[in-house]
Amino acid sequence: MADRFNTIAGWTLFSGVVALGLSSLSAHYFQAGKVEPVAEEEAEGPKKDEVPIEALLASADMAKGEASFKKCASCHTGDQGGADGLGPNLFAIMGKGMAGGSFAYSDALKGKGGSWDWASMNSWLISPSAFVPGTKMSFAGISDPQERANLMVYLNSKGSNLALPPVPEKKEGAAPEAAAVVGDAAKGQKSFAKCASCHTVTPGGAEGIGPNLAGIVGKGVAAGSFAYSDSLKGKGGTWDEATLNAWLESPGKFAAGNKMAFADMPDAQERANIIEYLKTAK
Repeated sequence: MADRFNTIAGWTLFSGVVALGLSSLSAHYFQAGKVEPVAEEEAEGPKKDEVPIEALLASADMAKGEASFKKCASCHTGDQGGADGLGPNLFAIMGKGMAGGSFAYSDALKGKGGSWDWASMNSWLISPSAFVPGTKMSFAGISDPQERANLMVYLNSKGSNLALPPVPEKKEGAAPEAAAVVGDAAKGQKSFAKCASCHTVTPGGAEGIGPNLAGIVGKGVAAGSFAYSDSLKGKGGTWDEATLNAWLESPGKFAAGNKMAFADMPDAQERANIIEYLKTAK
């Protein structure tokens, strides 16, 4: 009798242990599948100390963006007049209203409102499902901000040509940055000798292998009658100090595929000098 009692007690204890284990396992299983609210918040905006997307757009590589578009090509076309696929044709998408056109968009995207500007496209590419819960888009998103910038600049070149957004100034109270390099116009005039084989800088001067650069500071990128490359035409924005600096540092990186044969200029002081000189050429 005692043996029978011990057997029953043993099985009862064993059953309790199993039930406790299954309860713990079940809790871990469902917690693993739960999406915490913070995940969506992180997908909506940049993390602390992350380089602003506007700064990455200013130095974006269109050729790399075209390569990244291959991730989209299974569902989207990007050429003018291209057919819709699983997703809509993306020609001239930048600046276009969300859910605009004849494609059968989800009700979630139809109800979002607004247009595909730089900020909304960036949030969409980070995580479509976080930006528009309920969207039919199954793409997981692109975590690398530079890849997103490259892809957006490429999309912008496909029939949109929106102006690049200004790079935000550093907020008060933030850690001080290194002092900006101050240019010397006289030294810049001497350095301009490297450019003179292709460019003139006198107002009204003729264009050569490259365009006349009088009044270039503040002028639209690829503006005027010169036969610029398609990659530079699609860049957008204006020739301010930041874009001129990025261009002089590496034309090939600034606008991949451009016709400029000039080698990179790694010296920040020399770049600042030339920019300062170009400011005087009006």
